[in-house]
Amino acid sequence: MSDRLGKDFFCRDVLEVCPDLIGKAIVRSFAGGRVERFTITEVEAYQGTADLACHASKGRTPRTEIMFHGGAHVYVYLIYGMYWMLNFVTGPEEEPQAALVRGVSGCYGPGRVGRLLQLDKSFYAEDLATSSRLWVEQGDTAMPVIETAPRIGVGYAGAYWANLPWRFYAKNHP
Repeated sequence: MSDRLGKDFFCRDVLEVCPDLIGKAIVRSFAGGRVERFTITEVEAYQGTADLACHASKGRTPRTEIMFHGGAHVYVYLIYGMYWMLNFVTGPEEEPQAALVRGVSGCYGPGRVGRLLQLDKSFYAEDLATSSRLWVEQGDTAMPVIETAPRIGVGYAGAYWANLPWRFYAKNHP
């Protein structure tokens, strides 16, 4: 029996999915057959068109299209021309939400996570329920203590959206 998380896990509100992602394992199958598991230690929630920090607040665009397709898809985008940011789409269709993966065991910062996982544009719209390259598994059975804090780097969205405690991380995470 696989420990892979299915579509149902991701087709919930992002504020339910994010804390549940802490302690889960991202599994990456690399070229050549090497498979590695990384424990998720930090994520941020982005909740739809009303959330001014969410890319979907600008509407449906080629960049955000996959966010409108419902949970269990990968949303990657490039920043600074060099870092692929990994997001898991959550929620039902037509309600664009995503969880940005900010940290995994031993690797902190969303750009570094993208590099560690060797992400590129080809991961855009990957189906987490069926992908042979990237998926999420149950991980350790030990429940981590989860803390919350404001999201990082979203001051442009205004004080209300920037100060929401929508960053979730394992308490022992720096």
